[in-house]
Amino acid sequence: MSVTVRSFAKINLGLRIGAPRADGFHELLTVYQTIALHDVVRVQVGRGSGIEIRSDDPRVPKDQSNTCYRIVERAMAALKARGRVVIEIEKRLPVQGGLGGASGNAVAALLALERALKKELPGPEKLRIAAEVGSDLPLFLVGGTVLGVGRGEEVYPLEDLSAVACVVVTPEIGVSTPKAFADWDASQADELTASTPSDRMNEFSRVLSAWLSAPERIKGKTKSGKGLSGVSARGRGRAETPLLDLVRTGIENDFERVVFPQYPELLEVKRVLERAGAFYASLSGSGSAIYGLFATRAAAQTAAAKLQKMGVKALATTTLTRRQYWKKFLVSSF
Repeated sequence: MSVTVRSFAKINLGLRIGAPRADGFHELLTVYQTIALHDVVRVQVGRGSGIEIRSDDPRVPKDQSNTCYRIVERAMAALKARGRVVIEIEKRLPVQGGLGGASGNAVAALLALERALKKELPGPEKLRIAAEVGSDLPLFLVGGTVLGVGRGEEVYPLEDLSAVACVVVTPEIGVSTPKAFADWDASQADELTASTPSDRMNEFSRVLSAWLSAPERIKGKTKSGKGLSGVSARGRGRAETPLLDLVRTGIENDFERVVFPQYPELLEVKRVLERAGAFYASLSGSGSAIYGLFATRAAAQTAAAKLQKMGVKALATTTLTRRQYWKKFLVSSF
């Protein structure tokens, strides 16, 4: 039986890096948001044994280092299932782009495998296996707007933010996440500042707590009860959605401090998005993808067209609520 699913991408609405942990990772605090850009993953289970990875992108590993391979191997053991699993990955998202492509592929492969086998793991077991394979994986078992803490693998569904138009720019640059963390550590060691990683994490925690508990967050509306309409193209008007309220708290991605100096062209892309009308623009994860959030779909499409004329790969898309995420997830099963 073959099952085909969409493997959606994510962006980070702010990302704060804390102190290194005993396990070699860093404490993180971020808000994940799923978006409509996606890869396509097909899983087929037949006679025999073993796991085979196929992809139209030569940069995708075909061995046991592939996240799809690792999660399927664990899931087959947990389900006590047998058979030869073939995983086909149609890449549309960039490799090392900060959009969670490989992580989303793995979760998509896991969920497609369950459907192909007609067996299902308990939710907590799926989350445990996902967290063992990678920090970004569990968020894709939730979808929509998700709070990520710990090393990013501890996830909590937040009240969904309404879908918002966005532009995602994917430069032909691969940013290594381990190197970005190493550069961050080096930058912190060099800085003479009274602000410790714990102070910065606590500051961001307070901002998020205040945003989540604000009275106007009830039912996802502002006190006016209005939606996004009425917001100027540059977002200079009153914040009319919870998302606008969040970005106006001054949230930022700490990785920008070490990635932009090494790749100034990425900073320029962010500035172009802002000049084109984005009410918020940011690096996603450690990059290299940059995204901009826009008041209207028309504004996003205009900005994407402008960037494309500059020779930059830019796509207009939208954020996905949790309901939209799961509704659009399954492509086919036969």
